[in-house]
Amino acid sequence: MKRLLKVRFLCRALTFAVLVFSLASHALADESPIKSVLQPYVASNWLAGAVTVVVGPEGIISHEAVGYADVAAKKPMKKDSFFWIASMTKPFTAVALMMLVDEGKVALDDPVSKYIPPMDKLWVVERKDDNSMTLRRQARPITIRHLLSHTSGLPFLTPVLNDDLSSLPLDQAALSFTMNPLEFQPGEGYRYSNEGVDTVGRVIEVASGMPYEKFMQTRIFDPLGMKDTTFFPTSRQLKRLAKSYGPNAEKNGLAEAKIPFMRTPFDRPGRYPEPGGGLFSTGKDLAHFCQMLLNKGMYCGERFLSETAIAELSKIQTGLPNQKYGLCFAVDQDGHGAFGHGGAQGTGMTIYPERQLALIWMVQVRGGFPGKGGNAKGAFNDEAFKLGAK
Repeated sequence: MKRLLKVRFLCRALTFAVLVFSLASHALADESPIKSVLQPYVASNWLAGAVTVVVGPEGIISHEAVGYADVAAKKPMKKDSFFWIASMTKPFTAVALMMLVDEGKVALDDPVSKYIPPMDKLWVVERKDDNSMTLRRQARPITIRHLLSHTSGLPFLTPVLNDDLSSLPLDQAALSFTMNPLEFQPGEGYRYSNEGVDTVGRVIEVASGMPYEKFMQTRIFDPLGMKDTTFFPTSRQLKRLAKSYGPNAEKNGLAEAKIPFMRTPFDRPGRYPEPGGGLFSTGKDLAHFCQMLLNKGMYCGERFLSETAIAELSKIQTGLPNQKYGLCFAVDQDGHGAFGHGGAQGTGMTIYPERQLALIWMVQVRGGFPGKGGNAKGAFNDEAFKLGAK
């Protein structure tokens, strides 16, 4: 244990040294190339603000903030600005599940009913129109692999959770999913499904013997030093929350927008974790997670996942043409094995194994960008790849 703590300390000291060197190098220039390419989007009122991080195997290479967290108040975006990362939560849930696979407590092709008995012999939609619907029984079990690859047949989201992802404990949420029919037979289609990933969260609870949120905290967030990643933000953290923006009525500038699927205040009591989209985080915290993935499951001398588990997460699992999705990761995003995930508010992280880089893009955007704001992320990527090649 002492040796492990010492290795973690040395690794984090090295990561800190890399960051300090990077910051010092940038300080020598008036403005970094990444800031320079993003600033025109802010000046044109197409982008409120962004936090960007470029990560290598040894840690953070570049960490920048540009624009505003609150446009009206002229509150600058900062490197520790806080974001709702929405569906970027899904990869964390998949990593947690694969930890249990590595430990032999779960198998990817286990039927879900092994852990949640009511998740068996469900009804499936056979035919449907505006006036009628024909159902038939489930022909084969839903497996854990089906849930993680969105091929279970479960719908996107139950109406019970549609207005607030955090309104039900996972045992009740999983039970509610059995009350509506599957959209297709397990393994015979693709439907992006928060219900499926929320069900994985319940499997984690049953197989590990601990609450899902405790498993995430003790097995992922704490060991990776992710101090600002949580389902339950504090009032202090929420003071750093970047505001959400979308196109104004004229589509030529920004207007403040409501965060979807989440009921405020986010620090109220009585909220529950949502494995498919409930996390809040920062660019720096996500860099630690991405560094672990980039290093094939290793971080600071500690193995979080086997290389076999990383390979399962990052390969196409759907078995369907034109559906390049692994286990809670979008796969082969650039034709060279890149994998990652985005969130409903425009956030995203992508691992580029061949380039030995991970890129993190943190914004809060609802309903797309006005003007040419949609090009901002590509402009960041281009400069990040140049930086990583040096």
